[in-house]
Amino acid sequence: MSDAGKNSAFEISPLPGATFGSVVRLAEGSGIRDLIAVAEAASEALPSALTQAQGFLLLPGMNAINQEPELLVRLSRLFGLEVENYLQTLTRKNAIHTEVPEILIVSNTPPCSRMPPERPDPPLTADGTIPVQFPLRRGWHTDQSYRRPPPDISLFYAMMTASKGQGQTCYANGIAAYEALSPEMKERVERLEGLHVQPGTGRSEQAVKEGETPRPLAPHESSLAQPVVRAHPVTGQRALYLCEGGQMDWVDGPLVGMEPGLDGDGAKLLYELMTHYTRPEFVYAHDWQEGDLVIYENRSMIHAATWFDAVAYDRIMWRTTVWGNPGEMYDGEKRSWVPDGN
Repeated sequence: MSDAGKNSAFEISPLPGATFGSVVRLAEGSGIRDLIAVAEAASEALPSALTQAQGFLLLPGMNAINQEPELLVRLSRLFGLEVENYLQTLTRKNAIHTEVPEILIVSNTPPCSRMPPERPDPPLTADGTIPVQFPLRRGWHTDQSYRRPPPDISLFYAMMTASKGQGQTCYANGIAAYEALSPEMKERVERLEGLHVQPGTGRSEQAVKEGETPRPLAPHESSLAQPVVRAHPVTGQRALYLCEGGQMDWVDGPLVGMEPGLDGDGAKLLYELMTHYTRPEFVYAHDWQEGDLVIYENRSMIHAATWFDAVAYDRIMWRTTVWGNPGEMYDGEKRSWVPDGN
């Protein structure tokens, strides 16, 4: 058992069905109010548990957040210097909680009206599980990688879920994926950079395939280079850091200094890396229950949404984003997403 697992205030156990991650419950008491009280009294306990679990914690039974969304923000403050106010970002207003602007809403219900991804074909693998590996599984990304400095950690809460077996979220461990690269590939990607861009700019893989004209980008929306390999600022562990189609610039990228475009050498290497990164042994697919709260690393992990029947089911998820410790390479950088003069 890890040191975090020995903390008498919490019961911390391995995440079932995964090669990384932990489940956190209170040793005494229940619910998020009790958990926050204990966590604030031992402020390093949960961040330490997150680090030791290689970037993934599951806290079930946090249903009281429904009535008190501020509790989600309060818990988030334990994980970094700042809980982001989405009104100060590039986020669409209809996806921001009307009373708590630190909460992003991910839902198929109005006014957010965000539909799930298409169902893969085939929808299940030979062993009856959902496919997770790229390119059959699409949508792999880390939150807001198109910003510098990028965010550290996200908290994702299930207020209302789809039917069991639908609407899972897949998470891939970039630390394990990096460690499993060949020595030759590690050397190849060591100083490589990916070119990241905000979705909806006409620069995604799908937009380029469909011949969409990229829209002009304001300076605070410009494509930004990020390292393909990042060292975690707390542990020093190295991890892959890249996305696939939606948050990479497929006009001038996706990889800096390599032949750009859909058929370029950069695209070929990105496909190779993403196929490796999302191998089943590096992936956990979480089947949500209402009240589940997942805390995950953005510095060393990617995730992807999955299909659910959006006609039959309403799904409402709340997310907060914490940042403030991206690593030394970002020291002194202004926030790229803030327009000049603001």
